Amino acid sequence: MLRTTFLLALLSVLLVWSGNAVAGPAGMKVALLLALVMNFGSYWFSDRVVLRLYRAREVSKAQAPELHSLVRELAGRAGLPMPRVYLVDSGAANAFATGRDPRHAAVAVTTGLLRLLDRDELAGVLGHELAHIRHRDMLIGTIAATLAGAVTMLAGMARWALIFGSGRDADRDGDAMGLLLMALLAPLAALIVQMAVSRSREYAADREGARIGGDPGRLARALAKLARLSEAAPLQANPATAHLFIVNPLRGGLASLFSTHPPLEERIRRLEAMRG
Repeated sequence: MLRTTFLLALLSVLLVWSGNAVAGPAGMKVALLLALVMNFGSYWFSDRVVLRLYRAREVSKAQAPELHSLVRELAGRAGLPMPRVYLVDSGAANAFATGRDPRHAAVAVTTGLLRLLDRDELAGVLGHELAHIRHRDMLIGTIAATLAGAVTMLAGMARWALIFGSGRDADRDGDAMGLLLMALLAPLAALIVQMAVSRSREYAADREGARIGGDPGRLARALAKLARLSEAAPLQANPATAHLFIVNPLRGGLASLFSTHPPLEERIRRLEAMRG
């Protein structure tokens, strides 16, 4: 959590610097307000949106008794209310959790995941997702997205200022170059820090999920299986929601370079080290 706090503070500093570079404190406040409005809706309604996006269907205890029983057992172990349980009809093996807080949470797994994993491995995956709920990672992700979004908006303002020559100090030597650098580098820096926040939360969810699931080896074995299958049968996912899944559903190109997930090999290594 300390690393996440540092990264969010770094995003805040980047926001202040960008705001002052473009239009002083007023520009920073406008960008932050716009980002807050957009991400407020994302925070409150994203669970409905993402579940609908993947055509997830809620299943009752009667429809999926073993899955419900396992989720209830693990939620009790984690000290969480019972989340809603969803199935995504897909041959790909993946899972995600969503919801703004533990009382409004949902866990979704693909049908491919249920076919691939045994009960112990499934417990490891579900423990990981419940750890995200317990850590309120949706809130942390929304804060990071708000700050990064505000920086990106300020960079857009800087580009317009350069085009029309109306930046606050654009008439002074060197200011145009400063605005150009800010417009180009600030969004990239914000994206990198936002990805670092996401990766940090994945490692934390692995650690806590291993405790909830009962054995780090269960999650390690599940991740190894998911790594193999995700290469052969990746999930058709929207890049905006890729960070929600236990393994990155996107493969190749820039998706690998700007992944919101740590390398699976490193995650497995850390889990195996926990066993030792």
